[in-house]
Amino acid sequence: MRSLQNQLIFAVLGLLVLSGCGQQAQPQSRAAGSRPTPSPSVTVRPIGVNSPPQMQQIIEAAIEQTKVTTGYDPAYAALDYPNGDVPAETGVCSDVIVRAFRKAGIDLQKKVHEDMKAAWSAYPRKWGAARPDTNIDHRRVLNLMTYFDRQQKRLPITDSPADYAPGDVVAWDLGNGIDHIGIVVNTWSETSQSYLIVHNIGAGARLEDVLFAWKITGHYRYFPVEEPSPPVRTAH
Repeated sequence: MRSLQNQLIFAVLGLLVLSGCGQQAQPQSRAAGSRPTPSPSVTVRPIGVNSPPQMQQIIEAAIEQTKVTTGYDPAYAALDYPNGDVPAETGVCSDVIVRAFRKAGIDLQKKVHEDMKAAWSAYPRKWGAARPDTNIDHRRVLNLMTYFDRQQKRLPITDSPADYAPGDVVAWDLGNGIDHIGIVVNTWSETSQSYLIVHNIGAGARLEDVLFAWKITGHYRYFPVEEPSPPVRTAH
């Protein structure tokens, strides 16, 4: 019996490593023994007038997934290329990012694959791959992080909610070598005084107050918000 149990445990861990995306039933906050609770008071905040239109598209697409993606499946799957995807009702945490970006005309499957071909040595070797794989590479958290880093999209990691804006991508370390990723949206929690996250940690895409639930390992902003130009002074 113990042998069978061990086989099942290793099978589950194998699937998690395959996708490189975290699944954890009970989100653990940074305070020992505590757990983030849903905020009883949330408001939707408008996107800044200087925000690029793609940012609004990404945010809307992320939130829309919470109505569609109800499951989680880290199994390897053969995908079309480009624009390949698993069924919309399932997926892993990285699929939340990939699907949201596609609504803004950015196919991370294609972009990650092309960058991995051009700079194979820059990407992690955690999974023992010998060459790029269009079926899985973009669905692995560390690969997405590497791609964003190489595109110079990284922002500082801080403990201040004010530094995390709608449209930002955030990655976490769940412990035990499991990585996780999600996207900040424009739903504001009055309780935590921070924006909520759309992510899939095992029960489908959810909108939750978990920005600081785990150790943040990556913070990215693909579309920087342009500062308004100062008024032009004219001579009189």
